[in-house]
Amino acid sequence: MAQREYTPYQLQIIQRYYRNQPTLLRQRLAELVGELFLAGENKKPRLWKRAAEILRALQVPESRITHLLQRQDPQLLAGLIKELESADLSKRRPERPK
Repeated sequence: MAQREYTPYQLQIIQRYYRNQPTLLRQRLAELVGELFLAGENKKPRLWKRAAEILRALQVPESRITHLLQRQDPQLLAGLIKELESADLSKRRPERPK
């Protein structure tokens, strides 16, 4: 299969998507917390499975994922999201004015 050629504009969009992917995953995880609080018992296993997949994509240590899945407490997951967001904010550097 031939490799597709992208315009510079398309390349910028693709690069921004992958640069912002951790933020998008954290946002999706935060939405899952709300769903977990409101979900019925038959829907929760599927939501926890999806949460574990997102946590793996965010490269959270497997021991923490296992602990969350064993406890299945949405408040613990919400705390982890706060922790991930604060870690991301500390990594960001303020942009210099031009």
